Amino acid sequence: MDNQDSLTLISHHLCPYVQRAAISLAEKAVPFKRIDIDLANKPAWFRSLSPLGKVPLLRVREAGREVAIFESAVILEYLEETQPHPLHPQDPLRRAHHRSWIEFGSSILNRIAAFYNAPTAADLGNEAQRLAEMFGRVESELGDGPWFSGQRFSLVDAVYGPIFRYFDTFDDIDDFSVFQESPKTNSWRSALAGRGSVAAAVPVDYRARLLSFVRNRRGALAARIAPVGIAS
Repeated sequence: MDNQDSLTLISHHLCPYVQRAAISLAEKAVPFKRIDIDLANKPAWFRSLSPLGKVPLLRVREAGREVAIFESAVILEYLEETQPHPLHPQDPLRRAHHRSWIEFGSSILNRIAAFYNAPTAADLGNEAQRLAEMFGRVESELGDGPWFSGQRFSLVDAVYGPIFRYFDTFDDIDDFSVFQESPKTNSWRSALAGRGSVAAAVPVDYRARLLSFVRNRRGALAARIAPVGIAS
């Protein structure tokens, strides 16, 4: 596919699962079109394409037909099968190992949601501790870096870049010590933040959008955000 209109990524500006696909496409140097939608007011055309009503959704035009692919894991695998510059290892066992850690990344995202939705300060502290424990498990898998499996950027990196991005904002709100006992993970986080494909996967106003989203949750984390107009 050499036409940008062949691939259209239906997106939401904060969704970490969308970011996985955007990073993969960028790493593969595949042109694509990106359309952001409002998930609170989903357009009819999107509802007709997505049985689950979720993003990401990849619209593929090929040989006179159009197919909608949904679920980020399926999209990533489709891109691996059809596009250049594979991000998965060639060895089946290592590939399965990477897929396992991608699933663990999805579990971390669920825990992050519990963190920013925590209703009380005690709950927030407990969720921060659970996150620290999960990243401690990641820590035990890492080598010398800079990426998950060494010198080669992989789909695991594409998955964890959006995970770590949350903490670039959360760390400005307060010190939750999530990475205090995970120095290799924190170094991996820094390397991913400097990767062009990871940085470009979100709009330039991502931090402001995320802060607004957290404020609207009205939980314990929102209570720690400085009022609008006051530097945080």
